[in-house]
Amino acid sequence: MRKHQRKRGVTYAAMLIAAMATLAFASSAQAKLIGEFTKFEQCPYTTEGVFRCLYAQTTGGETVLGNKKVTIEKEVILQGGYTKPAVEGAEEGFSKFFAAKNGITLSKASQNVPGGLAGIVPDEKSSFLVKALIKFFFENSLTGVTSTLELAKPATDIRISENHLAEALGVAMKLPVKIRLENPFLGKNCYVGSSGTPIKFELTSGTTSPPGPNSPITGSTGEVEFLEKLRILKLKNAEIVDNAWSAPAATGCGGIISFLVNPIINGQVGLPAAAGKNTARLKNQIYTTTSAALRKVDSENP
Repeated sequence: MRKHQRKRGVTYAAMLIAAMATLAFASSAQAKLIGEFTKFEQCPYTTEGVFRCLYAQTTGGETVLGNKKVTIEKEVILQGGYTKPAVEGAEEGFSKFFAAKNGITLSKASQNVPGGLAGIVPDEKSSFLVKALIKFFFENSLTGVTSTLELAKPATDIRISENHLAEALGVAMKLPVKIRLENPFLGKNCYVGSSGTPIKFELTSGTTSPPGPNSPITGSTGEVEFLEKLRILKLKNAEIVDNAWSAPAATGCGGIISFLVNPIINGQVGLPAAAGKNTARLKNQIYTTTSAALRKVDSENP
């Protein structure tokens, strides 16, 4: 049974890789960046070295940081361009990334942290009234806390592997991030991770191999769909995961009294959190096209 599943998986991966490769050559007349092509408006497709463009919508999933779980309720966008694999300066098998033209490579979407500052989260079996009251008192504008995922390094530090994504084996994306925790008391400079000590997501569409206490989890390459007469590849319902990353202690919380507040936040969240105690599950709709296809659209519609 396993041999049959593995053979089917390899066949699917080969078909997907071949399909992605054909996008470099497919083209036909279209109006200038209309329809699905508008997703790539911020891709630097005229920049030398940019071979393909990416627009990925994280529409759901969750992150677990120490002992805090945050559900992704607001959409997050990752966009930009990337090179062919293994160009000079990139790791073997990975493509180098280029920032979005408007500078918003990773959009900032504040997600609600259950329990707010007090960290009081009702049991799943609690009544609707109990849940509503806890949310009212501990997740309001004063006591509530939001969590925002941000890039911790320049966009050029992002790495992508199309092959790994398609094969559901190995790391598909390396993403250096930091997490901002915000509320009126914590201020706007309360972060877990920084440019010096980033959280390093190594996301896969396959199965992870984390240290304990975490157990392996599995992502998905999603379903393949072609748009705009084969010139855009969409991976529908893809999921990339990582539960082997570590997180440093929070810093900058509480402004001038951060020396007092940081230990409280770290104690409540369980930071620093070693590898095997954190999780990222990102549910995505992933769109890619070639810079050649976009340039052709431009040339046909001046």
